[in-house]
Parts: sequence; C-alpha cells; structure tokens
Amino acid sequence: GSLTAAASMTAQETPPAPVGWIGPPTFRFSVQGGKICAAAFSRTFKVLATLMVFGCGAALVWLWRADQAVSGVGVSWFSAGWLLMAITWWFILQSKTELNPQGLHQSWIWDKRMPFGELAYGKLIRVKGLEWLIAPRLYVRTLDAKFAVFYAASPALLAEFERLCAELKEFRQF
Repeated sequence: GSLTAAASMTAQETPPAPVGWIGPPTFRFSVQGGKICAAAFSRTFKVLATLMVFGCGAALVWLWRADQAVSGVGVSWFSAGWLLMAITWWFILQSKTELNPQGLHQSWIWDKRMPFGELAYGKLIRVKGLEWLIAPRLYVRTLDAKFAVFYAASPALLAEFERLCAELKEFRQF
C-alpha cells in the first residue's frame, strides 16, 4: 500500500541521470618529458638504512652467541624482526618511482600503481631540509577512497609531484 506508493513517488521525483553520465570528470595529467623514472629513496637514506640493518645484524650475531646456553626463543623473535627489516632494506635499495602517461608506479615489495584518471586527492608530504632523513612521499586517494603512497628522491620527480597536486586540487574544486 503506502510503502509502494512512497517508493514510486520517490523514484518519480528523482530526475534521471543524463545520458552518458558515468561520474565525475576524468583527471588528466601530462608528465613533462613524457616519463620520469627515478630512485624512490635518496642515497643518504639508503646508507642510513644499510647501517641500521648491518648494525642490527651484528647485534643479532652477538645475541645468538651470548644466548647459546639458554633457550633460543628471544633470539628467534629478534631474528624474525631482523629478517623483515632486511627484506624492507632490500626493497629500499631497489625501489623506483615512475610517472608515465598512464599514471604513477612504484616498484616495491608489491608494485603500486595509480592511474591519473582515478585520482581524487593528492598531497606531497615532505620535511624540507630533512629529506635526506625523512623520505618525501606523495599520498594519493582515488574517487573510490583507495589510497597509496609513492616515495621520491629525485628533484625532478618531486617537482612533478608538486605540479600534480596543484593541478588535481584545481581540477577537483567543486
């Protein structure tokens, strides 16, 4: 009765979506030079990560020798933590960030990709003057609320990240 009437009245009052309308307009971004690919982390950051991993590795060897007479549970947990740190270190050394005509890409433990057309928000997070210690990163979110973080060490890549954020902000102004 009344529920059906209310539902049909609501459907009649709601205007239909325009023909061909799918959602918000697609964001487009042109990378200067067509493509930029650079190390995700600076050389200094990589050196600091290397010193930390090898320092903890030396501590692990010392702990293993000191703990041989006792149960190895503490050493096992420290070893597992060191292994995770070493894997992350390896990917810090190898990781590259790329801007290409399709979008953002970073090689990592699992590769990250984000097409430009899906971007809704972008913010460059950096501490100027401490970029050698705190790796600059681009935080992006899609229209579906998915997010990703892309690291950059190259001045050219950071400049494109800044331009991307400015153009995206202007494009998404309602």
